[in-house]
Amino acid sequence: MYRQLFALSVNEQFGVNTKTQIKMFKEAGFDGFFTPWKNGDPIEKYAAYARKIGMIYQSIHAPFGKSAIMWHGEDSEADPAVEELIECVKVCEKNGIPIMVCHTYIGFDDDRKPNEIGLERYGRVVSEAEKRNVKIAFENTEGEEYLAALMEHFKESPNVGFCLDTGHEMCYNFSKDLLALYGDRLIATHINDNLGISDFDGHIFWTDDLHLLPFDGIGNWDNLAQRLDEHGYNGIMTFELNTKSKPDRHENDKYEEMPLELYLAEAYSRACRLAAKRKINMKNM
Repeated sequence: MYRQLFALSVNEQFGVNTKTQIKMFKEAGFDGFFTPWKNGDPIEKYAAYARKIGMIYQSIHAPFGKSAIMWHGEDSEADPAVEELIECVKVCEKNGIPIMVCHTYIGFDDDRKPNEIGLERYGRVVSEAEKRNVKIAFENTEGEEYLAALMEHFKESPNVGFCLDTGHEMCYNFSKDLLALYGDRLIATHINDNLGISDFDGHIFWTDDLHLLPFDGIGNWDNLAQRLDEHGYNGIMTFELNTKSKPDRHENDKYEEMPLELYLAEAYSRACRLAAKRKINMKNM
């Protein structure tokens, strides 16, 4: 376990600014972090501060609100969505951030399917990433067929990989083993827990995506550790966690009541507990 690196997501729910979060993450024991991105964010300041205090800027999470537009929007809507993702790639390159995590779809109760125009639009983003030596990690969310289409279409690109969100796997992907499909291309993780799909008929919805601390939900962590080892993942174990509950839910309330220092200490403890289940603990260089 002592040779495993950990990262944590910066989150506005934590109630302090990004620079303070990065400092507190380091003090809690984490080795790195990732941030969301929108145009105008001072990423260069965060990157400079990370270098100063010896923290790894593991990735940037690209905006995902226009993910459906990438597939089904008119060019007048989709072109700005493509340019937004390309700009995020450029920000990664400029600041030495190796990975851009990217959702492939957003939306529920939608019977539309992946199409060639969407693949072409994402292809423009992938081409920019290849040119700038930035890796794109496509993340499992709702709309699993869109992930499948992109992973198949770009299977020959050395700059396209997979980001496993463990919570999404449980509440959006019906606990399907996505590492069995994409484990050989795993380059990032978003580790978190939840209670699975709450609807009796199996209807998936975003309020089940709780982002609990590992071991506070129904996640099979022995199985995850085994699967990560089977696919030889020796990168940073990155956690994406929330302290606020979803609407009409209360599972995260206990976190919000904790001082942030204690919550981060608990998050680090859970990370160590999970890593101790693994057989592969090779330090990411």
